[in-house]
Amino acid sequence: MRVMLFCDMEGVAGISVWDQVNGGAPLYEEGRRLYTAEINAAVRGCKRAGATEIVVVDGHGAGGAWSFKSLIPEKLESGASYVLGHPWCRYITPFEQGCDAVLFVGAHAMAGTPDGILCHTVSNQAWYNASINGTLVGESGIVAAIAGSFDIPCVFASGDAATCREVRALLGEEVVTACVKEGLGRFSARHLPAVDACHLIEGQVYSALTARKWPIPLKFTPPVTFSVQLATSDRAVDMIGKPGVEVVNPRQVDTTAENFWQAWDQFWYR
Repeated sequence: MRVMLFCDMEGVAGISVWDQVNGGAPLYEEGRRLYTAEINAAVRGCKRAGATEIVVVDGHGAGGAWSFKSLIPEKLESGASYVLGHPWCRYITPFEQGCDAVLFVGAHAMAGTPDGILCHTVSNQAWYNASINGTLVGESGIVAAIAGSFDIPCVFASGDAATCREVRALLGEEVVTACVKEGLGRFSARHLPAVDACHLIEGQVYSALTARKWPIPLKFTPPVTFSVQLATSDRAVDMIGKPGVEVVNPRQVDTTAENFWQAWDQFWYR
């Protein structure tokens, strides 16, 4: 069994403010420790479940030299490989080579979720909303749709209650979740202590990977259109003239293809 863990920081227990997730901020090192511990717990769960290849992708854009490198290298669990510093949602080698399942660890809710801790979609400053064929999606939905383009299911998610709710609504009740905190607003939450959160994640990852029934891969009927509503009109400037991308109006850009990965490939980091 070959699995890929797509990891983020905002959904980790004990984290509820930007200073814990922004590189160089006063509480960032605390956030890194909490983050690394939860990812290690997920890796242990994968190993217990019999995974033969575990690829962990650091998907947290902390800013500057820290982006996608928030995991603490010397504290990482053995038995997995770790992708650090790669552009967000561009690493698809495991999908191309044959991956069985994707797991989300430390995930957060989409922009505008009232009880979503540090909720946003891709960019807290640039994006207002994102949708695929009219279905609103957050970052978990984007990753799930990329995986679905390769017929790979997403089987597990950890994060706050809002994120677990969001992922189940999009992917189905078969998704196994680990709710490690409950939002009391955007910047406050009722948290599990780190040790309990890690135990929960390890156990639920094991349960997800040994489940008799997994969710079906997230696929959309072609043609697939990915649409982003921008926070401000100047954000559309970089999209003008990009092949396959249409600037619908000063605050909306669309890209359309036969499947979501092709649409995303036209749009992101090209």
